[in-house]
Amino acid sequence: MRDGYACSRAFGIEIAGIASAVPEYRIDQESVRDMVLAKAPELRSYESLFLNTGIKTRYSCVPFDWHLQHQGWRTRNAVFREAATNLLERVARDCARRANIELDEIEAIVTVSTTGLSVPSLDATLANRLRLSSSVERLPVFGLGCAGGVSGLARAMRVAQSLPRGIVLLLVVELCTVNCRTTDHSIKNFISAALFGDGAAGLILRRGSGDKSRPQMVAVGEHMWPDTEDMMGWSIEDDGFGVVLSPDIPRCARDRVRPVLDGFLARHDLALHDLDGVIMHPGGRKVLEAVEVALGLPRQAFDHSWQVLANYGNMSSPTALFVLDRTIDAGASGRHLMAAFGPGFTISFALLDL
Repeated sequence: MRDGYACSRAFGIEIAGIASAVPEYRIDQESVRDMVLAKAPELRSYESLFLNTGIKTRYSCVPFDWHLQHQGWRTRNAVFREAATNLLERVARDCARRANIELDEIEAIVTVSTTGLSVPSLDATLANRLRLSSSVERLPVFGLGCAGGVSGLARAMRVAQSLPRGIVLLLVVELCTVNCRTTDHSIKNFISAALFGDGAAGLILRRGSGDKSRPQMVAVGEHMWPDTEDMMGWSIEDDGFGVVLSPDIPRCARDRVRPVLDGFLARHDLALHDLDGVIMHPGGRKVLEAVEVALGLPRQAFDHSWQVLANYGNMSSPTALFVLDRTIDAGASGRHLMAAFGPGFTISFALLDL
């Protein structure tokens, strides 16, 4: 299987503004552990898993006791549609303000999510709320999982290249806690409950402003390993999405990522030592540690990823954009590689000049 990639030093696409948001309910790791063990006391011997994730707090779009009642597909998805739209509206307005762009100037909107369904898609509702142009182009994307932030950035960049001004709004949201199924007492669901939180992020891409002080797109790429589609994803259960999460993911990250990364960089006449930083999606403590080993980089090279993991957990697709936002706010400069794993089993790349 060949990688799909775009090779250009002159996309002329910049990140004009970036923003992120979390819902109102802040939860700590110990409280989640207590709730899960109250429902599944037979898992108490695995209690240490909750304390070794690298996560201190997460955020949820529903109050804690919501999970103590049975929730079906209808209820879960209704919560998703309302909460996801509210979060994305906040993010979109913040992005436009930071980019100094009027909302009706946006030519296209790309929305990415894998934790709920909506038809019409979320972007249609948002286009009305935000009073976007009636000619705005819409691209809803479902199923990219944790890779959605980086892959979504690549898709948004390609759309920007095709438009007159190249002004594209990328919005990414996941409400993982809505899919917490307390009827599932499996170890994989136990681990999922220990890792995932809710959040949204977005950015505005723009072509040709000539403002080199803003992050510039350099290259994008993906690699999908053959016969690994069962490593990560959703199963469809009577009461919602069921988590699919293979224990082989950290091993795959440790043993198989470096050749793929080296190949991607080589196609752009670069090597790992040419990078000024790596913006890694923090899938969890074991995944981050595996990537550190694979790339031979010290823990401080992933400090922003560790901080996002500690404060927000794994929010799936928006998480990499949270790390990017934090990296930019810290004043980082130079060439940075974004990377995230997703269902497929896939790794997505985006090369940026900050």
